[in-house]
Amino acid sequence: MERREALTVRFPAGLLSRARELQAEGESLNDLVVEATRREIRRRQALQAHEQIVRLRRQIKARTGVHPDPVPLIRSLREGKARDE
Repeated sequence: MERREALTVRFPAGLLSRARELQAEGESLNDLVVEATRREIRRRQALQAHEQIVRLRRQIKARTGVHPDPVPLIRSLREGKARDE
């Protein structure tokens, strides 16, 4: 089991009551908050990765320009036509 640290968190009253209403049977409020925090961390990491991919795509596009659509070339190669025709 992971090492845990104690933390005091002050929730808005409405949010806390809503969280208590949605707790699963046998689930502690601590478990609910820990799982919600894990999900939020994964969401934010995914968002950061997406933003990094978008940045890299822009940089590559600026450096290399827009590439032609490869579909016609692939189709012609599949049909046995020479690339230089």
